[in-house]
Amino acid sequence: MIIRLAEHDLPAFLGLAAEVEEWFGPMVAEPGFHRAVAGHTERGLALVADGPDGPLGGLLFGTGPDGHHHLHWLVVAERARGTGVGRALVDDALRRYVRGPATVEVITFGADHPGAVASGARVFYERLGFAPGGPAAPGPEGGSRQVYRLAVE
Repeated sequence: MIIRLAEHDLPAFLGLAAEVEEWFGPMVAEPGFHRAVAGHTERGLALVADGPDGPLGGLLFGTGPDGHHHLHWLVVAERARGTGVGRALVDDALRRYVRGPATVEVITFGADHPGAVASGARVFYERLGFAPGGPAAPGPEGGSRQVYRLAVE
């Protein structure tokens, strides 16, 4: 597996998005998602994990001038979940974009959301050292969301 900056990878991001629309709401046909991928790519804030059979995962990151950063979007292909792809993407993003002291936030499923268990997202972030924070606005499909934070020294 190789983690690299995204370049002309909209098809890879759309393929990954198609696998998780049931949890995150529509993205593949949404011009706003296409613009988000393009904007992150242009700013050098989009990463792709490539495997021998195509993209294994993707990540969109946001940096702030005050040491407050956001992991905007992280998806691992279903065939690669549980193999370290997500951890590798997050580790690479932290190395590339974050200088301590800083805080990295991500919004993931609330505890009562069906995707919380099925995706393993909450456990995944906790294993990476993120701590649960307060609630966030519901997702586009209406499901609950929660902020998770990572302090970087």
